Amino acid sequence: MRTRVVITGLGCVSPVGNDVPTLWRNLLAGQSGAGPITHYDARGHKVQIAAEVKGFDGNAIFGRGEARRMDRFSQFAVYAARQAVEDAALVIDDHNRDRIGVMLGSGVGGLTTLFEQMQVYAQRGPDRVSPFLVPMMLPDTAPGMVAITLGVRGPNMAVVSACASGTNALGEAAEAIRRGSADVILTGGSESVIVPIAIAGMAVMNALSTRNADPQGASRPFDRDRDGFLMGEGAAVLVLESLEHAQRRGANIFAEVTGYGTTNDAYHISAPAENGAGAAVCMQLALDSAGLRPDEIGYINAHGTSTQLNDKSETAAIKTVFGAHAYHVPVSSTKSMTGHLLGAAGALEAVVCVKVLQDQIVPPTINYTTPDADCDLDYVPNQARKAALRHVMSNSFGFGGHNATIILSRFADTERGVSQ
Repeated sequence: MRTRVVITGLGCVSPVGNDVPTLWRNLLAGQSGAGPITHYDARGHKVQIAAEVKGFDGNAIFGRGEARRMDRFSQFAVYAARQAVEDAALVIDDHNRDRIGVMLGSGVGGLTTLFEQMQVYAQRGPDRVSPFLVPMMLPDTAPGMVAITLGVRGPNMAVVSACASGTNALGEAAEAIRRGSADVILTGGSESVIVPIAIAGMAVMNALSTRNADPQGASRPFDRDRDGFLMGEGAAVLVLESLEHAQRRGANIFAEVTGYGTTNDAYHISAPAENGAGAAVCMQLALDSAGLRPDEIGYINAHGTSTQLNDKSETAAIKTVFGAHAYHVPVSSTKSMTGHLLGAAGALEAVVCVKVLQDQIVPPTINYTTPDADCDLDYVPNQARKAALRHVMSNSFGFGGHNATIILSRFADTERGVSQ
């Protein structure tokens, strides 16, 4: 019998809230986290807007000495992990620390530190570069710092698959628990790359919205007038456990990880395969692993970046997999509010899907005003919606042709007769 994997804790740092209750409240209200870039002087730049994390003071949280040794993406990861462990009421001690792992996704890692230290190198010479540069910029530093901070010694790694990283991390963490490598894994993703070089690189690819005068209206997934995504930042961490372990310690179970699929388009380094072919295979694999029919999925949290190619190809992929049911399943993109957190996007959207299952409410796609003939599904425009849901799907796709899909389900503890 396949080991069942459940979710028992959630934590986040995001453009619309630095804890899960605030995140969820703002998403249901259709609140955008976008605004003018404050991390640097963006005047004169083609793109001057982003979805920044607000009110996060690493010095206050970690102390100045510790904070200066961690890139912002690692600070986010550790803070979100602490929240998740507390939410799960998970006690870590010498009896279990070797069976608790960390698997976090990041598409880029510590680019903020690398950019800053490149400036130091150029202006002051090689001997003035920080001795913390290398460990601070590596993508695996975030899971490493989480392990050091919490004292967990199980499997530990970074998962790097561009914008699919967070979803891949969650899926791979679930598989690691199924094969017995750990009893508990803290998983998710973290990213912070609102720095001039990253924004400039995306801007010259025409990947980002240039609605500088209207930042909160800039991210408009599936809308005919979409012109690119909005860079976001943040982190999300979920506590995954084997069902047996969670029940043994009397944990509150929020949802179950029932399906996972991952593929590659093998088509183009930055454009999706025609008609979303690779994404369709990925979604079907997730359905197959969950043992579900398409018509049993009640909601899809779309990758929905607000780029012309992604939204069109993802819509086509959903139609391929879901057939006639595609027109009956709500599909929304919370990136319309959070922006695109790159390697952390899928992790944050997994947290959203857990809340969808708990509260039976679907968050909206905001800024949806003008339908696109190529994007003709139910995108839950502009207002949250109540729904009766048992199974939900979340998609993440990334540069390099990476595709990842997870399916989360409501958990019913039949022995106690409690639906959670």
